[in-house]
Amino acid sequence: MAEGTQQHPLKIYFFVWTLLFVLSAFSYWVDWYGFESFTRWGLIMLFMILKAGFICAIFMHLYWERLPIIAAILLPCSAILVFVFIMWHESYWTLIVRRIYFAITGS
Repeated sequence: MAEGTQQHPLKIYFFVWTLLFVLSAFSYWVDWYGFESFTRWGLIMLFMILKAGFICAIFMHLYWERLPIIAAILLPCSAILVFVFIMWHESYWTLIVRRIYFAITGS
C-alpha cells in the first residue's frame, strides 16, 4: 500500500449498496402504493436526495473530508429547498391573484 493512503473497509460499501437498494425500493413503493400530490413528490424527492447524499458521501469519499461534504451536499440541497419554497410562494400568489380577478370580473 502506498504511503499516506487510507483503506476503507468493504463493509461500508456493501452497507451503502444495500441502503441504496432499500431506498430505491421505497421510491418504487411510493409510486406503486398510489400516493398522490405533495406526499408522493415529497417522498420521491426525499429518497432521491438521500440516495444522492449517500453516493457522494461514501463512493466519492466525501464522508471522510468535512468541508467537501458541506460544499458538495449541504449547500446545493439547501439551495434547492430555498428555490422550491420560492416557487411554492409564487404559485400561491398567482392562485390568489387569479381568484381575485375572476371574482371581480364574474367569469
